[in-house]
Amino acid sequence: MLNIVLYEPEIPANTGNIGRTCVATNTRLHLIEPLGFKLNEKALRRAGMDYWSDLDVATYIDFQDFLEKNSDARIYMATTKAAKVYTEVQYEPDCYIMFGKESAGIPEEILVDNKENCIRIPMVGDMRSLNLGNSVSVILYEALRQNQFEGMNLEGHLHHLNW
Repeated sequence: MLNIVLYEPEIPANTGNIGRTCVATNTRLHLIEPLGFKLNEKALRRAGMDYWSDLDVATYIDFQDFLEKNSDARIYMATTKAAKVYTEVQYEPDCYIMFGKESAGIPEEILVDNKENCIRIPMVGDMRSLNLGNSVSVILYEALRQNQFEGMNLEGHLHHLNW
């Protein structure tokens, strides 16, 4: 099972959308505190719709707690500071893909110690970053593609028309 890690997420709607994506992809969500919201907040539930109750989610009091509880984790860290593009790595079926908080990303003190596992999404111009939910989707679906979308429905289903 793939894992998405959010380091101190600040915006409940982003985390709700990411949670919904995790449910749709059978991906575990890890939240590193402090969070910029409460897990029972209305905006979080609204963005996650009725899928939030199906989410496999774990919370941690800080990054050290996360590392201690996931000591064997292979962690890829998404950052605009990386030299490597997200498509240049091979994602293991049980790897962890970490994203930083919306306002500041993953702290450089963490990135410096993990630079060989830092990845980025290419952008043009002076864009600072993409929306967190979009970034998670882009990289998560590349990891899923590399793992042949294992366990996922690969056939489309129309409700009324035959194609």
